[in-house]
Amino acid sequence: MLHELSIKNFAIIDSIFISFEKGLTVLTGETGAGKSIIIDALHLLVGGRGSAEFVRHGEKKAEIEGLFYLNVDHPVHKRLAEFGIEIEEEMLILRREISQNGKSVCRVNGKLVTISTLREIGSTLIDIHGQHEHQELMDDSNHLSLLDQYGYEQIGSSFENYQEIYMEYNQTVKKVKDLKLNEQQIAHRLDLLQYQLHEIQKADLKMDEDELLLAEKRQLGNFEKIFGSLQAGYEGLQGENRGLDFLTNVMGHLETAAELDDEYVQAYETVSNSFYLLEDVATTLRDRLENLEFDPKRLNEIESRLHEINQLKRKYGSSVLEILEYGARIEEEIENLINREERIEQLKTKLSSLEEDLTLEGRQLSQLRKQWAEKLSIAIHQELQELYMDKTIFKPVFISDSENFKEFRKDGLDDVCFYLSTNPGEPLKPLSKIASGGELSRIMLALKTIFSRHQGITSIIFDEVDTGVSGRVAQAIAEKIQQISVDSQVLCISHLPQVAAMADTHLFISKALKSGRTKTTLTYLNDQQKTNEIARMISGAEITELTKQHAKELLEIAETIRKSKTLSS
Repeated sequence: MLHELSIKNFAIIDSIFISFEKGLTVLTGETGAGKSIIIDALHLLVGGRGSAEFVRHGEKKAEIEGLFYLNVDHPVHKRLAEFGIEIEEEMLILRREISQNGKSVCRVNGKLVTISTLREIGSTLIDIHGQHEHQELMDDSNHLSLLDQYGYEQIGSSFENYQEIYMEYNQTVKKVKDLKLNEQQIAHRLDLLQYQLHEIQKADLKMDEDELLLAEKRQLGNFEKIFGSLQAGYEGLQGENRGLDFLTNVMGHLETAAELDDEYVQAYETVSNSFYLLEDVATTLRDRLENLEFDPKRLNEIESRLHEINQLKRKYGSSVLEILEYGARIEEEIENLINREERIEQLKTKLSSLEEDLTLEGRQLSQLRKQWAEKLSIAIHQELQELYMDKTIFKPVFISDSENFKEFRKDGLDDVCFYLSTNPGEPLKPLSKIASGGELSRIMLALKTIFSRHQGITSIIFDEVDTGVSGRVAQAIAEKIQQISVDSQVLCISHLPQVAAMADTHLFISKALKSGRTKTTLTYLNDQQKTNEIARMISGAEITELTKQHAKELLEIAETIRKSKTLSS
C-alpha cells in the first residue's frame, strides 16, 4: 500500500507530507483548496504526463516522492526484476522531479528510469479513477485480460497451455518463412554461413582456451621476476648457514631437551614437522627452477593465437563459448538450407499438428472464458443491484467466434468487450460508450468492487466519482467504496457526507494566505473534527445542532455497517 507521500513546490502546495493507513482515506475540503492537486501529484508520481505549469511559481522544481509497502507476491516484483531494480524489506520508493523547463527526472528506489518505465511500474501500484477518466476498465482492449483475472482459478492453466503451444507454433512459422526465401537470397545466405563455419572450424577452438593462453602469457611476460623470486626463495632455504641448516641446528637442541624433559616434546615435534615441510618446498622450488626456461618463440605463438581468437570474437561472440555456440547454430542452419525442401515438409507436418493442438486448446480456453463470463455477469448484476441499478444489464460479449477464427493470437481465439444497457428497452452498448456521470460512477464502482480483488493493485484512488448522486444512491456508493477498501487501500476525494462518514482516516484540505502567497495545508481530523466537517458537508454553510446530530447519525450508521461487514467476512 501507499504509506507516505511527500509533495514540494507543486502548484499551490508549498510542502505537504501525508502518512496513509490501510482501509479508506477520505479527503474533503472547500472547492479549490487543493484536493485534486494531491491526486494530480500522485498521477505524476506513477508516470502521468508532466508540465512546467505544475512547478510552484518562483521555485526551480517540483518534487514528489512516495513510499510503498508491498507484499512478497505483489505483481510489481516481476517488473522490477525486468528493469534490474532491487527492493529491500518490501519497500519501494518512487520519486519524480519536474523542473521549470518541463523536464522530468524519475527514480525508482534511487535508480534513474524513463517515464515509460515509471508508468509501467506505477500501473501496478495505483489505479486513479476520476469522473471523466475511463482508464483500464474503460479500455475495451483490457476486458479480455480482466475476465481472465476474474476466472484465473480455472482459466490460468488453460491459458498457459495455449501460450506454450502458441510460442512453439510461432517459432515454427518463422522457420518455414525463413526457408521459403527466394533462391538468390538462400544462395547468398548459404555462402556466408559456410564461410563463417569454415573460419570457426579452422580455428579449432578449445573451451576456455583464451583464458589459459592469457595466464600463460602473464607467466612468460613475468619470467624474470618469477625466476628471480623462486631462486631467492630456494637459496634462502637450502645451503650452508641457510634456513634449513638453521632449523637442523634448532631441531637438534630441542631433541636433546625433549629427551630430558617431556614438556619440550611438542616444541620439538612442531619444529621437526616444519623442517620436513620446508624441505619439501625447497625440493619443489629446485625442480621448478631446473625446468623453468624462457621461450620467446612461445610468447609470439601465444600473441598470434590470442589475436586470431580476438578477431573471431569481434565477429561471432564475446567469448570462446559464444563462438562455439554460434558455430553450432549456423551448422544446423546450413543443413536446413541444403535440405530445405525436405525440412520445409517436416516443418509443415509439425505446423499442422501444432495448429490442431492450438485450436483444441484455444476452444477449450474460450469455453472456460464463456463460463466465467456468465459468473462475472451474475456478480456484476449483484453489485449493481446494491447500487440501485437493478434494471441495468451487463454482459461480456465475445466479438470473435472461436469456431470460425481467422488467425491464432497470443491471448487466444477470443475478443471480449463489456457491454451495458442502463435502461429497459435500450440496446446493449460497449462500456466505453456509457456517458451518464451518475450511472458511470456506479457502474465503475461495481466493476472496481469485483476486479479490485483480482488485480493486485496496491491503491485505488477515486477523484469525485460520486458527483451527480444523492440520497439512497449516495449511501449505496459510500458502502460500495468502503467495501472496496477491505481488499485494497482506497483514497477518495468526496463531497458526499455519506462517503466521509465511512472513512477510516479523514483528511481535511484547506488553503490560506501566508506572506502574500496561497498555501495548502492538511489536517488529520479527530472524532469531534470529523463530526463538524461532515456537518459542514451536509449544511453547505452554517453548522447547526441539527446538522451535527445528522452527522453523528451518519457516523453511527457507518460504524454499524463496517462492523456487520467485518462479521460477515
